[in-house]
Amino acid sequence: MAEPLVTFEKDGAIGIVTLRRPEKFNALDIRMLRALEAALDEAELAEGVRVVLLRGQGKGFCAGGDVEAWAQMSAADFQVQWVRYGHRVFDRLARLRQPTIAVLSGHALGGGLELAVACDFRVAEAHVKLGFPETSIGVVPGWSGTQRAVRRFGAQTVRRMALGGEILLAPEARALGVVDRVTETGKAFDEAKAWGEKIAERGPLATEAAKLMIAVAEGEESAAATEALASGFIALTGDLKAGVDAFKAKQKPAFSRS
Repeated sequence: MAEPLVTFEKDGAIGIVTLRRPEKFNALDIRMLRALEAALDEAELAEGVRVVLLRGQGKGFCAGGDVEAWAQMSAADFQVQWVRYGHRVFDRLARLRQPTIAVLSGHALGGGLELAVACDFRVAEAHVKLGFPETSIGVVPGWSGTQRAVRRFGAQTVRRMALGGEILLAPEARALGVVDRVTETGKAFDEAKAWGEKIAERGPLATEAAKLMIAVAEGEESAAATEALASGFIALTGDLKAGVDAFKAKQKPAFSRS
């Protein structure tokens, strides 16, 4: 049986999603995207998991989209099968209920940086390079590099990478807010895990609600987040129980606004 391309595992309150295509520096193709989506679904449903780490196996975090996977696609397939499906998977990561930390022990370029940007936090080793080099081969960032990244880090920082072709080392990326913490080589995972364990000590429902509210303010979510917050509140009330009990008994509910 072939080795899984993406795995999920639990370590106490920490969930760990690992990209496992080291021979390609964890470059993403359709199979990888499908496996990542499945791993994120597993992480969200995992009981007791309060923080999720995303890391890459081997020397790279993620080299972005595998050029060989999309270069021969028709324009229509490129738009739907590649760009739109990639967006769906990256949005799934951004909207995970738990806080997420990207562990950058290797370079994060193009789609790899977009993947890291979809996480709440980024911990990078000092040697790591980050950037959006897509225009050098005649394409543009397609998985929210010009959208989510601009909202999170500002337009000028993204201009420097996407238009100016600048590749940032982790310390400079930290100064610009693209990276949250910088460690020496070989220490990113330990730092991210320790940080995740600190986050996991906080109230889980409050943390998840705060993440949703920040997403609304940032423009990441609006309608879905508003409904999720309102529904969660209603689920804690006596009115919900009264309504469900009355429905089961085929009676008129006696609401008490409690």
